[in-house]
Amino acid sequence: MFNVTPKGTPQPNVYALVAVCEDWGIGFHGGLLVRNSADMRHFKELTWDHTVLMGRKTLESFPGSRPLPHRRNIVLTQSQELAERSDIEVAPTLEEALALAGTDLTWVIGGGATYRALLPYCSKAIVTINHCVRPADTFFPNLDDAPQWCARQRITTDEHGDTLTTSEGVVFEYVTYEQTAMD
Repeated sequence: MFNVTPKGTPQPNVYALVAVCEDWGIGFHGGLLVRNSADMRHFKELTWDHTVLMGRKTLESFPGSRPLPHRRNIVLTQSQELAERSDIEVAPTLEEALALAGTDLTWVIGGGATYRALLPYCSKAIVTINHCVRPADTFFPNLDDAPQWCARQRITTDEHGDTLTTSEGVVFEYVTYEQTAMD
């Protein structure tokens, strides 16, 4: 794993949005670990009409490497090829990515290197915790072990009071973490 030592100042409008397994794994060979249609709807509802900030590999994982519709897509990359596209905005540094985002509500959506670079700037992290462990080669920092992060809300049931469960039978929950001031 890696350290979650803050190097930046949390921005009130920058949030991380991620789905993890119990070991905080987020991906394997460029794909997600758990198929979770409820979480995909949750992702869509939260990010719709807002800014999403991602790395190049995350963009390339989308069908046809197309940006997410109805969202402002900022890609953190030094790729000159991507810089020529008109359907995304490209930032070669995280400072430029944050400057591009400005005061818009901005969701950091991956991948691993982008999360590691931008997590110190996130004031909140909305984490879907899938209660399973799957083979993973990409991990998100364990916020439960990070003293500057505090779980503020856990949602474990749906609107009918049923335990949140994927179609594959994996129980999951939504946890909202907030970054607290460091002494």
